Amino acid sequence: MARSPVINGPNAAFTTRWIPGVARKLGLPLIVKPVREGSTLGITKVARAEELPAAHALAARYDRLVMAEEFVAGKELTASILGETALPLVRIEAPQGNYDYRNKYFTDETKYYCPAGLAEKLEQEIRAVALESFRVLGCRGWGRADLIVRADGSYSFLEMNTSPGMTGHSLVPMAARQAGLSFGELCMVILRGAHVG
Repeated sequence: MARSPVINGPNAAFTTRWIPGVARKLGLPLIVKPVREGSTLGITKVARAEELPAAHALAARYDRLVMAEEFVAGKELTASILGETALPLVRIEAPQGNYDYRNKYFTDETKYYCPAGLAEKLEQEIRAVALESFRVLGCRGWGRADLIVRADGSYSFLEMNTSPGMTGHSLVPMAARQAGLSFGELCMVILRGAHVG
């Protein structure tokens, strides 16, 4: 996410062509990914500068606009938004910390925790900032913010997903269930809030 007074995100560079100095500017390791793609398709964690051209080429296969961002180490969480409500946070623990396409959709090794196990004050703060970020970005209806919480309790938002998944492994239904909404009720809330224009 770009920097704003509300949204704290990692430093990033956006490009439509490979720029050699990005590792010097952002430091290593870093994440290279397509800007307008989901499900971690085209994403690479880069540990050495010589890996950057291949990472950029992979991301560019999915989207001409590519982002390189600082890698943020910590606990991976999601904050789901439903209308004017931030739902309970979900914490993700993927094998080897790699929440990639395979670990999202094709394995039961990834663990999801909702409640997320954070201190209540931190959970409420993150939910409030996620909801405000949703508004600042001009989002409506429903969505999901992905973030990392560092060991010291600070956090960085990585992205806002405006069309999050609704599969058996999906995070919005999981958060809604913790808030007392069945899958059917969640779908009805989304549909009632939907409009064109």
